[in-house]
Amino acid sequence: MTALSPSGDPWLLTPGPLTTSPEVKEAARHDYGSRDHRFIDINRRVRERLVDVVGGHDTHVCIPLQGSGTFVVEAMLGSFVPRDGKLLILVNGAYGRRMAKICEVAGRRSVLVETGEDVPNDPRALDRALAGDAGVSHVAAVYCETTSGILNPIEAIARVTARHGRGLLIDAVSAFGALALDTCTVRFDAMAASSNKCLESTPGVGFCIARRGALEHSAGNAHSLSLDLRDQYLAMEKDGQWRFTPPVQAILSLDRALHEFEAEGGTAGRGARYRENLHVLVEGMRRLGFETLLPDAVQAPIIVTFHMPADPRFAFEAFYERLRRRGYVIYPGKLTAAASFRIGCIGRLGVKEMRGALAAVESILDEMGVKSGAPAG
Repeated sequence: MTALSPSGDPWLLTPGPLTTSPEVKEAARHDYGSRDHRFIDINRRVRERLVDVVGGHDTHVCIPLQGSGTFVVEAMLGSFVPRDGKLLILVNGAYGRRMAKICEVAGRRSVLVETGEDVPNDPRALDRALAGDAGVSHVAAVYCETTSGILNPIEAIARVTARHGRGLLIDAVSAFGALALDTCTVRFDAMAASSNKCLESTPGVGFCIARRGALEHSAGNAHSLSLDLRDQYLAMEKDGQWRFTPPVQAILSLDRALHEFEAEGGTAGRGARYRENLHVLVEGMRRLGFETLLPDAVQAPIIVTFHMPADPRFAFEAFYERLRRRGYVIYPGKLTAAASFRIGCIGRLGVKEMRGALAAVESILDEMGVKSGAPAG
């Protein structure tokens, strides 16, 4: 039996792009001129609502940017780290390493403080590194590293960074809208996120939420015209318009998605649904013998990494394709340390869809002759 979303597409149990509501899809069907006053009003409303998510109305501003989460992460690093600055990057997965690559391409010095892919960032190691290196101007951290699904201790990281008087830059792409991030408890110069993760909108819009003071001091930093966040901000403040062609339909979808986000109770409400999805998923997979890579204490309710079964009759490609034919799309693993695959908890999904996916997994294991999802050892 095939289970499809209301749009007739498979359910996306991925870290994004992900399943969106019919209303979010419908919103993208309209055309607006980029200088139309109605579109300018929508841009203003979207920017204000995004800042409100982190409680930063009096202190922070939102700068939207065309492109994916990586686009705005690159813009953030290039705009806030001075050309003679130095970035300390906390790394425990692919997205921390990607920031290091961005620095290499952009000509910014960087130093890495690494932990294993199944180990959270270590604030004590950060403390020691900052104490021993006065040249570090900024710290960068990934709030939820979807390589494994691990939750990094962003509040503790922020406290250590502030105590040393350095600026904090957060990759919140996979966390924003589901995991708490409040300017009152986490001091940051800038954070980057995108439309197509926990806000449950379509791809095409990245955005940076920045502290006004930090943005004002970023003049001359950017190495790229199109990724200069300060220049983008000044242009939008002047007349409400984007410097270059805006992703109109993606903005319209995001405006609708933010309405649904607020109706669900904002970060608290959305995070609660995702945590329930996580509980149902992990409990059901463990019942089938599968083991999670991460202990529950550091597992974020975004995406879960499972070890591959040891049973030689299990073939991931066949498992994936059979799941897809039944209406559920998952993700291969991204770890360097373990054979694994990932199942997401986010998007316009609830307990019904998670239980449907579990029933499909159980049925497919039976078809493959796999008695248990238990890994080797």
